[in-house]
Amino acid sequence: MGGSDETASDEALMAAYVAGDRDAFAQLFSRWAPRLRQLFSRSGARADEAADLVQQTFLQLHRARSDFAPGSALRPWLYTIALNLRRQQLRRAGRKPESALPDEGAIVDGGAGPDAPLAGRQLRAALDQLPEAQREVIVLHWFEGLSFREIAEVVGGTQTAVKVRAHRGYTRLRELLARAGVTAADVAPYDGSGD
Repeated sequence: MGGSDETASDEALMAAYVAGDRDAFAQLFSRWAPRLRQLFSRSGARADEAADLVQQTFLQLHRARSDFAPGSALRPWLYTIALNLRRQQLRRAGRKPESALPDEGAIVDGGAGPDAPLAGRQLRAALDQLPEAQREVIVLHWFEGLSFREIAEVVGGTQTAVKVRAHRGYTRLRELLARAGVTAADVAPYDGSGD
């Protein structure tokens, strides 16, 4: 592969990396590090924690590269590693995720008018009030665009259980946002559709 094909799939890059192509790892890192930083920020990690967790995620990917099953999708596997590391970090610290108020763009995709930063803060506060299992499913579905099948794979549950968590989480999130005077248009990307 030589690492020069920017259009290669994540899975092709991972296969090349497993076969010894260091450039493939560099491409995977450049593709996924920003998304993982956002994922960690949405889970309440401070910027320095998020950066450290990204590094740990790729270290784990490196260590477990031979465990990656050819033909499998990389995204759920990578998110599983990342979220397990975040859970471990929170357990070690003995605390719930903090509301670090990361960059508003990490919370509200593009924003919706002049109130976008306020809506982003209110969304962050509402997400922080959800149980961790619901928040995790919502972040993966709404912000990361994973299907319920992929989320079930990431969190180690059934698709039905994930849909129940998502339904309860979205219902509670809508209630919290409505109390804060935030409408769905203020906090797109979720359009109410499931899969």
